[in-house]
Amino acid sequence: MQERQWITARRSELDALAEQLTKQLQEVEVERDELAIAERVLNRLAEQAHADAEAADSVAPVPVKVAGRAVLLIPHRTAATRPTRARCPSASRKILAIVREADGPVQVRAVGERLGLDASVRGKLEPLRAKMTKLADRGWLHKRPDGRFTARS
Repeated sequence: MQERQWITARRSELDALAEQLTKQLQEVEVERDELAIAERVLNRLAEQAHADAEAADSVAPVPVKVAGRAVLLIPHRTAATRPTRARCPSASRKILAIVREADGPVQVRAVGERLGLDASVRGKLEPLRAKMTKLADRGWLHKRPDGRFTARS
């Protein structure tokens, strides 16, 4: 009689273990499927980024009309790009030159003074701050947490 109880108890334990293992196997299979999908997405994104980088290197900035004025779009900086006449507007090249010549991080006010702007009027510096921030967003400059800018190497 004890042997029968032991067999029944053991079978119950093994059934519970089998159920638990089946559930774990299903979870593993679901995660593997998700990882395969993530890998495919990352591969597609990498291919697209590579294609975009090749296209950006071969295309000069295009003049665009904003509020009735023609402006040049500032391209994203890559390791091989330099702020040439074909890539950056002249105002951006001047800003980059001033920041590169500085001994350390520069404030927008200092760049504005070098460009001949009236630095005593805050409103005169805001367009310059926007240009410098855009250059930082595109990778040409580095904007420090204190608001000063440095040149990218």
